[in-house]
Amino acid sequence: MASADSLSENGSLEESTDESEEESEEEPKLKYERLSNGVTEILQKDAASCMTVHDKFLALGTHYGKVYLLDVQGNITQKFDVLLLFERTWMNRWKSSVLHEGEGNIRSVKWRGHLIAWANNMGVKIFDITSKQRITNVPRDDISLRPDMYPCSLCWKDTVTLIIGWGTSIKICSVKERHASEMRDLPSRYVEIVSQFETEFYISGLAPLCDQLVVLSYVKEVSEKTEREYCARPRLDIIQPLPETCEEISSDALTVRGFQENECRDYHLEYSEGESLFYIVSPRDVVIAKERDQDDHIDWLLEKKKYEEALMAAEISQRNIKRHKILDIGLAYVNHLVERGEYDMAARKCQKILGKNAALWEYEVYKFKEIGQLKAISPYLPRGDPVLKPLIYEMILHEFLESDYEGFATLIREWPGDLYNNSVIVQAVRDHLKKDSQNKILLKTLAELYTYDKNYGNALEIYLTLRHKDVFQLIHKHNLFSSIKDKIVLLMDFDSEKAVDMLLDNEDKISIKKVVEELEDRPELQHVYLHKLFKRDHHKGQRYHEKQISLYAEYDRPNLLPFLRDSTHCPLEKALEICQQRNFVEETVYLLSRMGNSRSALKMIMEELHDVDKAIEFAKEQDDGELWEDLILYSIDKPPFITGLLNNIGTHVDPILLIHRIKEGMEIPNLRDSLVKILQDYNLQILLREGCKKILVADSLSLLKKMHRTQMKGVLVDEENICESCLSPILPTDAAKPFSVVVFHCRHMFHKECLPMPSMNAPAQYCNICSAKSRGPGSAILEMKK
Repeated sequence: MASADSLSENGSLEESTDESEEESEEEPKLKYERLSNGVTEILQKDAASCMTVHDKFLALGTHYGKVYLLDVQGNITQKFDVLLLFERTWMNRWKSSVLHEGEGNIRSVKWRGHLIAWANNMGVKIFDITSKQRITNVPRDDISLRPDMYPCSLCWKDTVTLIIGWGTSIKICSVKERHASEMRDLPSRYVEIVSQFETEFYISGLAPLCDQLVVLSYVKEVSEKTEREYCARPRLDIIQPLPETCEEISSDALTVRGFQENECRDYHLEYSEGESLFYIVSPRDVVIAKERDQDDHIDWLLEKKKYEEALMAAEISQRNIKRHKILDIGLAYVNHLVERGEYDMAARKCQKILGKNAALWEYEVYKFKEIGQLKAISPYLPRGDPVLKPLIYEMILHEFLESDYEGFATLIREWPGDLYNNSVIVQAVRDHLKKDSQNKILLKTLAELYTYDKNYGNALEIYLTLRHKDVFQLIHKHNLFSSIKDKIVLLMDFDSEKAVDMLLDNEDKISIKKVVEELEDRPELQHVYLHKLFKRDHHKGQRYHEKQISLYAEYDRPNLLPFLRDSTHCPLEKALEICQQRNFVEETVYLLSRMGNSRSALKMIMEELHDVDKAIEFAKEQDDGELWEDLILYSIDKPPFITGLLNNIGTHVDPILLIHRIKEGMEIPNLRDSLVKILQDYNLQILLREGCKKILVADSLSLLKKMHRTQMKGVLVDEENICESCLSPILPTDAAKPFSVVVFHCRHMFHKECLPMPSMNAPAQYCNICSAKSRGPGSAILEMKK
């Protein structure tokens, strides 16, 4: 069979017009092939004149009056010279009936269900077999056309829809039931033309395709050179009918054998309803048109180099495609991208197309190597499932190592270390470092390779050399504390904060003693370590507190005084000696006061610091009368100091003591304001005392009333209570006997006879128990008698 491309102008044509020289970007709707085998043999000696189609066989009529039965492949199964039609009667006899005569030759007949349609020179008739009536006559429109040269084309779309094509006109007729009220002598059915429109060419055949129409057209064109009319290739169009016009969906010009000599009557269009097959019949050729399937769609996309769309179509319809494989389309797409120089896109598509096929991955990598584009495919190589041969990864790493250190380092970071032979890559990096020993990128990458190889010592050494931030993470992650015992100074020089935090967090692995020893020659670092240790725990490094005094004095004086205050293990004499040597007044004052020499401390404040406020504050803290006396004596000849004392002494020392000692005639700054403040402070104290007194009296009275109410309440006396003196039950077992009981406010109970008799000097009775315990005498509140 001929290929579709040799039949349609959408592919390469045997003969082409100027308009068809440019390839159409619109995908054709149908594909074509010639019906060969027995048909070829028949048409070499005879010419096809008509054809009818069944789902299982074909019937082909020729100009010599012969009828051939063919299979769907075009092979001859039977041949006839006579054709008869019979109809069975009610007695199983066959009879013939004349449906029409007297209007010329019948050009076309189509039968569907109970309706028969035929066309003669005058028009189209429809006959209802059920009612034995002719129900309509559709007259021919263009009577200028010879009916024998431009015959009518008929086809039934369904049992009630007839499509008529004649000349350039198409009519769609619908057979409808007539309402009973309209019957009278009319047929029970009538025909309504629901659509009518003109076409560009002469109609040679019609066939339905869903809600669309397939139209075979006879085309005549005028030659530009000779200006003479000639027969062009017939066209097979798919159109969408509308009420008064149509919309063209697709149009194909067919190169059938001998089309230059054919007329409109020589072409016929038949179709097979079940398979949507359309047979274009001409005297020397029979061509089959089929709806294009997904394979054909993919063929067209590949032909137009629309690989992305072809791949998508194949993925969507992978269960329905028969001739294509997704992988083959994908590989063709990758090759196409490579040919166009879109290497990154081609490499990216490999991820989706090659999937988990390791062999194909390796094949594509070598292809990229041949064109010098290993770098393009490197980001997309599989790293887990599948895993390629180590040689593949090493080949790419060597490519980067030769030309792109940054890219090489990125791959080492991103690729798992088990993808390649680590020792091979390490050696390659070391070879490059021989040429450029200070290259930080290569050194860092080598450290990472050492880490993958668990050679943590070498990795740590490189990180420390580079002062790389990951050094602490490496130590923690791989527990390298034993390897850094002799590298503590390096770590501290790199980042003292992080180093100290790490060392303190891992005291069990590197002792405080070991760290202090390692930092002995670097006292400034030693101080940083011990200071942070002291902040965490005041007692852990107590053996180094004496050393820390000198370290604070040398490197961190602002924290010396807080250290002296917080440390309970600091030798005060040593600290005092150091502070006095360096003339640290505040620290010396603190140490003197802590050692009990408050007077010397106060003297130092007054003489060295000349700060009366600090002196007053110090005296307040010590709360010692002698210190206040010394402060007054020292300040008595210094007017500014007197002003300070007057402003602050009022709440601790009687201001009169100071005022009486002020020499007559001495000018004291702001004396008036100071005296006013003293009086205000005195008044405030008096007010506070009176307020407190009122509150105390009110609270005392309230509590006294509460106690009186409580004591006035009754006390339950029952069999469980005992006499606190004789320890026998307070109530007698025989309730009829007389008894006398005394109950005190303290709730202790006694038989009256168990208490001593009151004397004339002390008539009141008190609880013996509470009086003996010095809890205060509790007077009796109740005496029970019977």
